[in-house]
Amino acid sequence: MRFIRLSFVILLAIVLIAVALANRDMVTLSAFPANFDQYLGGQWSVRLPLFLVIFLAFALGMLAGLVWEYLREAHIRREARRRSTEVQRLEQEVSHLRDRHASPRDEVLAILDRPKSAPAAAPADPAAAASLPAPR
Repeated sequence: MRFIRLSFVILLAIVLIAVALANRDMVTLSAFPANFDQYLGGQWSVRLPLFLVIFLAFALGMLAGLVWEYLREAHIRREARRRSTEVQRLEQEVSHLRDRHASPRDEVLAILDRPKSAPAAAPADPAAAASLPAPR
């Protein structure tokens, strides 16, 4: 993987150097149409090599696309953040409920939650034992 990445970077560098060498001529880059700068005052143009204009246009296009996507996906990130906090709140609630119900305080719940393999305690009153149905 490292070799593929390195070879891609080298290939990209060669292509960029070739574009730069082929487009060394100076061009005038104007911010406004011809003769419009006389109304604004000052000089609103600059002379740059053509390859620099190409690279700057590419970089500004990439930056504009990055900002556009960041703003377009803002609602998705907001919803994910809201759901994440909701999941954390529910996990805390479940943890609290597990801690609270791990050892029941009620004797009836303790009897119901007792494992099936544990022996039943002998009733204190033998008459009460006779009235209960036989265990299965």
